[in-house]
Amino acid sequence: MRRKKRLASCLLLLQATFLAPVESRSGPPSTLRIANARLVDGSGALSSAGSLRVAGDRIAAVGELETIPGETVYDARGLVLAPGFIDTHSHAGSDLLAMPEALGVVSQGITTVIVGQDGDSSYPLSRWFARLERTPAVVNVASYSGHGTLREKVLGKEFRRQASAAEISRMSRLLERDLEAGALGLATGLEYDPGIDSSTAELVALAKTAARHGGRYISHIRSEDRKFWEAIDEIIAIGREANLPVQISHVKLAMRSLWGEAPRLLAKLDEARAQGVDVTADIYPYLYWHSTLTVLFPERDFEDLDEARRVLAEIAPAEGLLLGRYLPHPAYAGRTVAAIAAERDEAPEATLLALIRDAEAMRRRGKADVESVIGTSMIEPDLERLMAWAHTNLCTDGELDGRHPRGFGAYPRVLGRYVRDRQMLALEEAVRKMTSLAADHVGIRDRGRLVPGAYADLVLFDPATVVDRATTAAPHALSSGIERVWVNGEVVYEGGAATGRRPGRVLRRRGVTAATRSEP
Repeated sequence: MRRKKRLASCLLLLQATFLAPVESRSGPPSTLRIANARLVDGSGALSSAGSLRVAGDRIAAVGELETIPGETVYDARGLVLAPGFIDTHSHAGSDLLAMPEALGVVSQGITTVIVGQDGDSSYPLSRWFARLERTPAVVNVASYSGHGTLREKVLGKEFRRQASAAEISRMSRLLERDLEAGALGLATGLEYDPGIDSSTAELVALAKTAARHGGRYISHIRSEDRKFWEAIDEIIAIGREANLPVQISHVKLAMRSLWGEAPRLLAKLDEARAQGVDVTADIYPYLYWHSTLTVLFPERDFEDLDEARRVLAEIAPAEGLLLGRYLPHPAYAGRTVAAIAAERDEAPEATLLALIRDAEAMRRRGKADVESVIGTSMIEPDLERLMAWAHTNLCTDGELDGRHPRGFGAYPRVLGRYVRDRQMLALEEAVRKMTSLAADHVGIRDRGRLVPGAYADLVLFDPATVVDRATTAAPHALSSGIERVWVNGEVVYEGGAATGRRPGRVLRRRGVTAATRSEP
């Protein structure tokens, strides 16, 4: 029996050798056996005790394994070994070249980030991908092409209108260049400038371009509050008319009159799926979002006191609007609109509008990243219902240097709060939502599952202690319980610190191996 097991292990090692990239085939890859692990394979199946073998950058074998001569053995001590987490909605892209260690990402067990979100991407992607390949980051990176970026390239500052047919055609050509470079598809941010003024017809036309290239569509939908149901109808219509998968970014019910409507939303999405629309969602595990003050006013009328009162009554109260950044008056950062209003001895709605007007004046002078706000707008029962939907995967929506704690705590928060403490999700199902489901939703292959031949993106964590520590007051506090993280077979995080290795790779859409066109 032992000889049979040894023979099987050798055959799997040989298989991994031939599955490894060409540059590693000059000799047998060194192997690592992670022993005594609780294997949670990403499929949703029940966990099992066993070992996993890594050969080079790939998983070579999983199960009851004996040590191969010369092999390194790491004792997992009964901790959970899972596929590395895949963050399908990340804002790490803007800082990744400057902060390639991405501590907030790897310390959560995340091994792949999907950027280009909310309509904002680097352009052209071919150039940005080339820079990442010259100076790799610690994690794997894939990107969408941002609709807002394309719209700004074509319409410039004159974006407060619908695009003409000729302009949509130009946007389509720019999108094609990004798709040929390996973009996963098209990402929109329809509550933000310049995407807010686009028509549904424009979005469908561009989504059809993405579909012709095998791409996908992901969207910060047009409204997460006042016109929520119309926004849901729009993304479903885009999926139906363009015939491509569509994903709702950071799904939420962010208005008092929407609270409790999670069952209605899920019924609507299930009906669309039954009719052939591949609609999915991602979500982060917090009741508060992070955006700009201007997003609270879709009409961009910053003189409307009545609307400001409605915002504070229906969307987020003054004490639930916490400034993350505020360049016109930096001392306001970390304070609520309610506290600032009390200090200024004025009504909160007047303070809210004044804060926006001062920030807009600074933007007109050419300043960027002028202000941000963390708004509390959701309730726990809705969050849990949406998170539990079979077609919702987990994400962070986080930044590498942001003020929202999700950038450092989202995945450990799910594992600690929603799996262990609240028992809302089974461990295996939570891991599925972080790995294989996430990979499927963005079209990534060979990652997100513990199977021979998959890339060795792995996370080892203690289910008894894993928990987030980041808060709005200390947004960069590291989580606990994440013991070790591997990316493409290399250890990138252990002992509460990054190792300094940067084995991350650019991941392109299926069928694309390199940029095929030069930048425009």
